[in-house]
Amino acid sequence: MKAVTIRGVDAEIAEKLKSVATAQGKSVNQLTLEILKEGLGLKKEKRHTRKYHDLDELFGRWSQDEFHEIQSKIDLGRKIDPELWK
Repeated sequence: MKAVTIRGVDAEIAEKLKSVATAQGKSVNQLTLEILKEGLGLKKEKRHTRKYHDLDELFGRWSQDEFHEIQSKIDLGRKIDPELWK
């Protein structure tokens, strides 16, 4: 793999690269490579990362009473009937 030196990087760009890399938990080198690949159209498209949003409207919509009602029904379904295991 080749090493490339980029000269003339001003302080603003260097600081932005460093802060974004830190925020994403990456090295400046990793972030720079990703930016270059994306800019040159070489970034591979991720497969099997489809996100579904069909239940988004339900998220965070239950009141505490609704939650406890639903949870109690789930808990009832999880009880083991000893008679079934004889």
